Amino acid sequence: MNFKKFYYKKVMSTNDIAIKKIKNGLKKGIIVSELQKKGRGQYGKKWVSLKGNLFISIFFEIKKNVKIKNLTKINCEIIKKSLSKFINKKILIKHPNDLLINKKKFCGILQEIKFNNQIKYVIIGIGINLVKNPKIKKYPTTNILAETGTKYKKIELIKNIEKNYINKFKLFA
Repeated sequence: MNFKKFYYKKVMSTNDIAIKKIKNGLKKGIIVSELQKKGRGQYGKKWVSLKGNLFISIFFEIKKNVKIKNLTKINCEIIKKSLSKFINKKILIKHPNDLLINKKKFCGILQEIKFNNQIKYVIIGIGINLVKNPKIKKYPTTNILAETGTKYKKIELIKNIEKNYINKFKLFA
């Protein structure tokens, strides 16, 4: 089970593109964009999408009885595991959906549930600060390059994230 991948130069939001793909009948996929103009975070907050970072959304069908609280925990664990392969530092999950290195946020994860033709889908929007990070008052942020001194190829990260979702798919289906 592989995900069909869609690559874009610039979008409003990768989650919005995923919603359109679901409405058009696609069952699963990965949306990747170089830039996002209106990335979003939890509770309607804006996700600052700086050029050079990674913006992806993964979507697929899930069981109707899966609870969003459980999804959030599972998705954070999957992304943490995926990134731990590349980052030789302790990654912490800050409830409900942030990943931290050295007590600074470098990744945000946003889950959205959508229905199409009475089928339930989850969309997991993932923003990873690879090479730059925004300055946010009273909320320390960082990026992978600053923390590790290494610039990773986006395609390697995407492949590892996809592999880990495929391996954990039974948790959702």
